Amino acid sequence: MNGSGRGGNNRRRNFRRRERDNDTWPEGKKKKDIPRYDVNRSIIFERPKWTPPPVSTEPIPSVDCAYCGKPIKDMSTAVADKDSAEPVHFECIIARISQGEKLAPGDSVAYIGGGRFGIVHFNNAQDKRNFNIKKILEWEDKENRSEWRKIIADHYSVT
Repeated sequence: MNGSGRGGNNRRRNFRRRERDNDTWPEGKKKKDIPRYDVNRSIIFERPKWTPPPVSTEPIPSVDCAYCGKPIKDMSTAVADKDSAEPVHFECIIARISQGEKLAPGDSVAYIGGGRFGIVHFNNAQDKRNFNIKKILEWEDKENRSEWRKIIADHYSVT
């Protein structure tokens, strides 16, 4: 034991750069421009250059809600209708579920993800953290995506 009280070995060497890490590359070339060596194939290859995919220039189509007939201004918030798969306002679906279901005091309709809505019961109306899901309503079919949703997804996500 050494008596220093710090523990460990106090005979450490200073860090030295290895020779290959020095900035001594051939003139006119940078480290990233040098071809890489593929260990598995035993060949040298050039890095492919990344080219971004083309961005869609066509505008997002404007569609009317299948329930209320008003235009849907933000198509990214629209939800497919249960029967016809047409785009519908999010608020129109919540209103339709609220009219069709018997809601007890403390109950409300909420989107719970994955194309599903639920009837949610809050024990304390002021505390929205504690709740129970009383009923789950499958709304959008995960297997068959609507054609209008594919257009919207392609517009926002190009990679």
